[in-house]
Amino acid sequence: MNELWNRIAASAEIEPDTAKLSVGYILAYMQAESADPAVGQMISETPEADEALGTAGDADFSGGGIMALGAKLMGLGLDMGQIRQVAEELVAYSKSTSGEDTVNRAISSVPALAPFV
Repeated sequence: MNELWNRIAASAEIEPDTAKLSVGYILAYMQAESADPAVGQMISETPEADEALGTAGDADFSGGGIMALGAKLMGLGLDMGQIRQVAEELVAYSKSTSGEDTVNRAISSVPALAPFV
């Protein structure tokens, strides 16, 4: 298992596979909602992010925005506190691999997501 999945699993008290799928949904949402190249850079520079995206499949957020993302994460059994933990750990890890400026720009390019991370 990847360091990120284990880190998130421990922090949010979830299984590593659930952590991976959660990250996949968050990253898929970011890709769907932003045209900023920083999102792609963050994904490419965060180890295993592509794998997480693959796990999420063709996640559809059309018409639901941030609420659709929340519904997908809650559908995995996560509560709001766990969702926040997943997001915070993803951001912290991505900042360590992709750089703070890139990650901050990626997050700010998705205004609905910014308050949660």
